Amino acid sequence: MSSTEKSEKSEKSEKRATQKLRELAISETGFVFDPYTGATFTVNAAGKVILEALRAGAGREAVAEALRGRFDVHGEDLERDVDEFFHLLRQHGLVGEETAL
Repeated sequence: MSSTEKSEKSEKSEKRATQKLRELAISETGFVFDPYTGATFTVNAAGKVILEALRAGAGREAVAEALRGRFDVHGEDLERDVDEFFHLLRQHGLVGEETAL
């Protein structure tokens, strides 16, 4: 596979993940429903902030800033927690491999 084909495949994957993320149903209490898979899960207040920021098109730094503005979190803990949440989102196909690296 050529690098152009890999790039196009990656771009399609990113678009598909972005669409899935935007179509999640998220309740006020953090209950999340994925209409593509039928999967449900819950997120805490921080997870909800992250999902809402991503749906609005925010990148990793903007997500971290949104968390700093809402909660008393800073430093390495914040960075690690954001990275772990992004990893979970990737596992569920809700963000692409390139998102927020």
